[in-house]
Amino acid sequence: MQSRAYSGPEFNPYGDSRPTETSELWPAPVASAPIDADVALPGSKSQTNRELVLAALADAPSLLTAPLHSQDSDRMVEALTALGVGIERMPEPGPFGADLRITPTAELTGSTTVDAGQAGTVMRFFPPVAALSLGPVTIDVHESARNRPMTELLHALRALGVDIADEGRGTPPFTIHGTGRVPGGEITIDASASSQFVSGLLLSAARFENGLVLHHEGERLPSLPHIEMTIDALRSRGVVVETPEVGTWVVKPQTIRARDLAIEPDLSNAAPFLAAAVATGGRVTIGNWPAETTQVGADLVKYLPQFGAEVSLDGDRLTVRGTGAIHGVSLDLTTGGELVPALAALAALADSPSELTGIGHIRHHETDRLAALAAEINGLGGRVIESEDALRIEPAELHGGVWKSYHDHRMSTAGALVGLRVPGVEIHDIGATAKTLPQFPELWHRMLQAPAQRTLLP
Repeated sequence: MQSRAYSGPEFNPYGDSRPTETSELWPAPVASAPIDADVALPGSKSQTNRELVLAALADAPSLLTAPLHSQDSDRMVEALTALGVGIERMPEPGPFGADLRITPTAELTGSTTVDAGQAGTVMRFFPPVAALSLGPVTIDVHESARNRPMTELLHALRALGVDIADEGRGTPPFTIHGTGRVPGGEITIDASASSQFVSGLLLSAARFENGLVLHHEGERLPSLPHIEMTIDALRSRGVVVETPEVGTWVVKPQTIRARDLAIEPDLSNAAPFLAAAVATGGRVTIGNWPAETTQVGADLVKYLPQFGAEVSLDGDRLTVRGTGAIHGVSLDLTTGGELVPALAALAALADSPSELTGIGHIRHHETDRLAALAAEINGLGGRVIESEDALRIEPAELHGGVWKSYHDHRMSTAGALVGLRVPGVEIHDIGATAKTLPQFPELWHRMLQAPAQRTLLP
């Protein structure tokens, strides 16, 4: 099937006059039979970008094996190299791209401009690194990311002694006037909108002159596993992170050690593939599944059985089997916000109502994902009721139509999942998946075409 041009009106959850980008419509393939496939996935975006930052601030070169190569990770590589960090692509790349050797520089050099694109990890992790550089660093983002929360991070950096010019907007573009040092100290922030505020500060804190004592105050702390991932990455490089009480983290000035490591496969990117087994009553197996991990995608092991799936782990091979039935669920996804699009798409195919709660914070991701999911599922004939912090999804007979992505990779993959069961679904801007999984369209097609026992590689 061929893609066709689309330039129609685009629902905008932000309600502003942001212009629509013309792109092609991608016909979502329908599963004519239960899927039976092994799927190989590239590395974790969350882990790759954390390790890139830590390697850049370490005391010697580090080697990252099987890192993710995507728009988000490329933005981080470009940002760090703009400060003088050496990042070398190694020869003999694996199936998903080259390993990376990161060589820190004796002095981070500013006087540059960095485009973070849509990468939330670059928007939140890179500014504290830029503050350690000598010279001004201007950070801008893609137009669609201008409304993503940043004010708390900028306030925090100012409280730590960093000079930032943003004309009072609290959003990009802004300029960090680096002096080669960050005094550091004790601060309090509200990280309710994004756990990345905490992670971004913790990643660089060991290089602050007085370290960091960070307190969170707010009604909740979303995506706590991502903060645990950050702390785990720091500890593996010898950085002691103390947590004297919930919502407080203490990092004293200390060395960040170099480390060679292999990046885990991205378990959140596994969500649509594993959910495809449930949607079609088939089987999908993903190899190299880590025995222990801080990735939130690991929770798919407990979420998918509630939809009616059978899940088994044989060594490092995770298998999900659909049973032919998809049941409604009641899930608190406070810690698993990035899984919501795939799980909401699966809930739209279920035989009973679903409630997905604790997800108000995903209004501040690439788009307002609650509003976008409600709009797209309802646009195909679904019944979704959106509240401030939840989605209620009721059974309905869906029909084909355009599924809009809002520049959001997880919205694109959610539409592809619905399209497995609903003929005529066309994804507007499947290219958004390049943010974290550039190979998605090819892997998706190969999953549907794969004979049993075949491993899918690009």
